[in-house]
Amino acid sequence: MSDQWHLRESYTYDRNVIAEIQRAANTGIYRIRGWGAKRELPTLDDLVVLGASMSRYPLEGYREACGTDVVIGEGRAAKPVRLDIPVTIAGMSFGSLSAQAKEALGRGANAMGTSTTTGDGGMTPEERGHSKTLVYQYLPSRYGMNPDDLRKADAIEVVVGQGAKPGGGGMLLGQKINERVAQMRTLPEGIDQRSACRHPDWTGPDDLEIKITELREITDWQVPIYVKVGAARPYYDTALSVKAGADAVVVDGMQGGTAATQDVFIEHVGIPTIAAIPEATRALRELGVHRGEVKLIAAGGMRSGADVAKAMALGADAVSIGTAALIAIGDNDPRHDEEYRALGSAAGAWDDFQAGNDPAGITTQRPELASRLDPEIAGRRLANYLQVLTLEAQTIARACGKSHLHNLEPEDLAALTVPAAAMAKVPLAGTDWVPGREHLA
Repeated sequence: MSDQWHLRESYTYDRNVIAEIQRAANTGIYRIRGWGAKRELPTLDDLVVLGASMSRYPLEGYREACGTDVVIGEGRAAKPVRLDIPVTIAGMSFGSLSAQAKEALGRGANAMGTSTTTGDGGMTPEERGHSKTLVYQYLPSRYGMNPDDLRKADAIEVVVGQGAKPGGGGMLLGQKINERVAQMRTLPEGIDQRSACRHPDWTGPDDLEIKITELREITDWQVPIYVKVGAARPYYDTALSVKAGADAVVVDGMQGGTAATQDVFIEHVGIPTIAAIPEATRALRELGVHRGEVKLIAAGGMRSGADVAKAMALGADAVSIGTAALIAIGDNDPRHDEEYRALGSAAGAWDDFQAGNDPAGITTQRPELASRLDPEIAGRRLANYLQVLTLEAQTIARACGKSHLHNLEPEDLAALTVPAAAMAKVPLAGTDWVPGREHLA
């Protein structure tokens, strides 16, 4: 038989699709996993930065400063959040993560002068004790919700949605609900838990405005209030969040990770981060609050200083990282590859966070595994990573002639692909063409 007739996979029914159909047929159960989208999506890698040469003048890195600070809630909250760097740690719950991991995230964020976030499940003493700036998530589930803890927080984040699962709630399987987790969440031990997908006491933006006012009253107007949305309709969600009185809007693109939800959510619901940021920015600009009264925090697949700089050029005031932070403190570490393989996976590919068997001691409640993670060492690793992100972003900003990361703008970017140009609303590299925008001769 000629080589041209060699066996080859179907594009529509490749081996992964076939395996999933067979798994579904054998079990009758949809797949649950963590980590984030595995399909190929347009990302910030599809943009390039236009460094200065003749038409713009770069800054000298060793002699000219490039600011990185961010202030959230100034003019509204008595104690606005002041961050030294524009990279924050996203909400990841105690329950999904071990107490040691939560402490490590607090230590690392604190060392770099930024914030970390509680997540679904409440505030732990370990996290509060090692976090100078701690954001308290107010979620639809109300798990661990405590007015006293609200008053201990430095900001409150009202979670409407998450990038990995807009319109859906998370899951915490029974094997991770030990006595402490159950007590904090007021749940029975060992029973699977699914978080609610919407708040029980409001159904729309008018109710959200009332809720934000209630939260300000509970905290005596001391701290800023954020609203977090999964990227689906970011223009409208951002505008409505501003109308409701938010000090910051967190827009989480579909590349955002999760500890556990349906695979069909992760891969098929929401829009990419590169498309979400410009739409949220457009809403803020039209309302006259961009780079001013209301801050925009972009999340979903942020990995490098280049991602930070590009997100800020598209209009974000800061970014938030989750999966990358877990990798920094030791998740999927090659040192544990043999144990990951014993679980049927491998370091760098393990995404069964819901199972509670993480050899790195991060996404587990098993004491013998969680004790492997040293919060001090893990915290230093996170601080190192945050430092690199900040330095890389500053390097790019200086190359564009900017004395502050907030001075980066869409004009500093070009796109390598037509889809990226259309989503980011910046020209295709080497042209002045922005797809979807009328060209003026």
